Amino acid sequence: MYSAFAAPRTGLVAFEIGARPFIDNPDAVMMLAGKEFNIAQLIYTLVFFFIVMFLSLYPGKLLDNVGKVLTPILILLLVSLASSVIILPGFEVNQPVGEYINSPLTKGIIEGYNTMDTLASLMFGMLIIDLLRKKGVNDTTDQTKYLVRAAFIAAGGLAFVYVSLFYLGASAGDFAIGAENGGQILTNYVTHHFGSIGMLMLSTVVTLACLTTAIGLVTACAEFFNELIPSLSYKLLVVLLSLICATVANVGLSQLISISIPVLMTIYPVAIALVLVTFLTERFARPAFSHRVILSVALFFGIFDGLQTAGMDMSFLDFMPLHAEGMAWLLPTALTAIVCLFLPKNRVAAA
Repeated sequence: MYSAFAAPRTGLVAFEIGARPFIDNPDAVMMLAGKEFNIAQLIYTLVFFFIVMFLSLYPGKLLDNVGKVLTPILILLLVSLASSVIILPGFEVNQPVGEYINSPLTKGIIEGYNTMDTLASLMFGMLIIDLLRKKGVNDTTDQTKYLVRAAFIAAGGLAFVYVSLFYLGASAGDFAIGAENGGQILTNYVTHHFGSIGMLMLSTVVTLACLTTAIGLVTACAEFFNELIPSLSYKLLVVLLSLICATVANVGLSQLISISIPVLMTIYPVAIALVLVTFLTERFARPAFSHRVILSVALFFGIFDGLQTAGMDMSFLDFMPLHAEGMAWLLPTALTAIVCLFLPKNRVAAA
């Protein structure tokens, strides 16, 4: 589910920011199988996911070829770009509008679903463990140590980038006029302040970031399904996933985001609940049962939030706290977790 939305979005974001500004007629379309397709977007995503497929076919070299070469370049460019947003702001910070006036925290959390970072952490955690094992790190204590370090590095980097993007959004001003998504706002900002050189830098940053993310997603998903269904070879899964991503990507970035929101509203509470129960596992007297109950409650109410976002009438739940904000799952899930902390041990198991 995660790869079905996140991986195609990497190709679309790379196209919107990394390629579209350099194309003379980026909106030209052609008819294919009775449907209209953006020609430039179609060609770009096919090439993008071919590169992703090629690099993902050799997971043993992934850490060396991608991590040691692309990551330092990417970090340097990201730091430069994020710093420029703070040093050279666009306009004065605007007043909040819409839902950001009355419920900025919950609105911000809901919008944060679109980053899919919590879902990504689950996927990339598996990938990091696999890479550590291939490097000979099999002791669980050492694996945990490296995972914690990776988590702090990722959290720090994401916080820095997101804070700069928050500030850019708040001070976008005229850069936001006519923009359909945040990528176009960022493009307008860079073009205004840095011209063609800045656009080249932005294109490089976004392309590298999206490429490394897509490779990680395809690799992690292929390895997961290969372990789940051994009859499906890893290489076959990589090819299939890359083809699926290239196909889904051609619905367009704005359209893909709108389609994915109801799904994210449904599954994101489960992902957050999973992170919560992971930290509480040792405190549960009946961990397996507690996990099932808490995740089930999160999914149950998450479904209602997803249906409401999709346009269905869920007014019968208006009495629930945070239902109007799309977070009806939060209180029931938290209460369920608290109750599970006080459950007695299973008598049969204890005996």
